Amino acid sequence: MYFFLSNLSLIDICFSSTIVPKMIVDILTQSRVISYVGCLTQMSLFIIFACMDDFLLTVMTYDRFVAICHPLHYPVIMSPRLCDFLVLVSFLVSLFDSQLHNLIIFQFTYFKDLKISNFFCDPSQLLNLTFSDTFSNNIVKYIIGAFYGLFPLSRILFSYYKIISSILRIQSSGGKYKDFSTCGSHLTVVCLFYGTAFGVYLESVVSHSPRKGVLASVMYTVVTPMLNPFIYSLRNRDIKSALRRKHRRTA
Repeated sequence: MYFFLSNLSLIDICFSSTIVPKMIVDILTQSRVISYVGCLTQMSLFIIFACMDDFLLTVMTYDRFVAICHPLHYPVIMSPRLCDFLVLVSFLVSLFDSQLHNLIIFQFTYFKDLKISNFFCDPSQLLNLTFSDTFSNNIVKYIIGAFYGLFPLSRILFSYYKIISSILRIQSSGGKYKDFSTCGSHLTVVCLFYGTAFGVYLESVVSHSPRKGVLASVMYTVVTPMLNPFIYSLRNRDIKSALRRKHRRTA
């Protein structure tokens, strides 16, 4: 669990770092101009870290599933080699998605004097510029969204279905509470991530309100990664006991 949490924290830092520095510069200089190379670089890094966030949450769900449903086999199944392999696969799949977006965007190589109603190079809005045909644009979005959004989400839902079924078979209330609390932090982060991510993605397809899109993007790219450490820390028994010891020493 801590291995995946450390990787998730690193990805969250990198995820926000692709967006926030340029946003701060834009606010200070009152200029929202970005170069063509800078825009593609920002979009590529954004996709890599967003997808890795997505797949790491899926892998962490599998980790919780094995820990609760197969506790005696957990050390054998979730070996260090498998954990490293799952993180590597998450990175490679995310890199492929980033390159796929680049290949599509490269069809439209002239971005001078074009405006995007967001504070960063949003991939969905860049796809709007690439395709003149709205139907083709939506088809591409649905295919990418289904593979990189619905597929991991379906695995998460299936794993939690198995987890909840296993927890409900436990006789003692203390055992049920312990297992539910184990999954509480991860489930909260999953709801935050997918809720804001699908909000941004569906907003670009269904509606064209710039204000709503920017608000959803702020939640997705800034607020959610910032909340993740607090969610895991405040629900983690080891960290809470360490904070209590620190408070007693200070007092």
